[in-house]
Amino acid sequence: MKNIAIIFSVLCIQLWSAQNVYLTKVEKTNDNTDKFLYKKEEAIADAIYLGEVEVQGFSKDDALIFSLVHKKAKEIGANTFQLKPFENVDGSPQPFNTANYKIALYYTPKEKLPAQHGEMYIFASSEKDQKISINRKDYIISPRSFLKLKVIPGEVYTISTKKLLGSTVKIQPKPNDDNAYFQISSLKVKPDNSGVGGLNLKSGDIIGLEKSYAEFLRAIYTESKH
Repeated sequence: MKNIAIIFSVLCIQLWSAQNVYLTKVEKTNDNTDKFLYKKEEAIADAIYLGEVEVQGFSKDDALIFSLVHKKAKEIGANTFQLKPFENVDGSPQPFNTANYKIALYYTPKEKLPAQHGEMYIFASSEKDQKISINRKDYIISPRSFLKLKVIPGEVYTISTKKLLGSTVKIQPKPNDDNAYFQISSLKVKPDNSGVGGLNLKSGDIIGLEKSYAEFLRAIYTESKH
């Protein structure tokens, strides 16, 4: 009986998790096979507004939330997104709330997406401060925040977690390489082989992120000043 109760509790948690991302508005749909979901830049004028999703309830599992948002976006053919703040009575935007936020969904022609290169993003986990070293310079990244660093093509960048059994990753960007995205985590994370946008290039607790997921984190995390 106890086992049945445990199983029932787990199922309830899973059902709740699967229901906290809602497609709340559909203006139109677009028929395309794009698997990516990139953050929309303000200056893109050719983006077609398709609808909105709303995230309700805080979760530490950002990869799960992203996969649910991605699934809803693809139901209407979106390939780009933008946070849409809730508004106060006077029309001013409310501060971002990790427990409840809206995302506007768009279709943007691939040729209108701007090239993004010359930068490296390092994301902390959602739970605790992360201490890292980049080319022997130390940084502390707070939970749910990220570093944005300019990189020079041809220069070698060594990222280390500063732990006894921690990881080290070296990258050497080439001219016009896409931006590089990494997350520092003490958890073991398996790669997402679904092709939806997840985690790869795993090296201990330094994880290379696929661009779609990284840009989702860039939207909901706070940039750390350094």
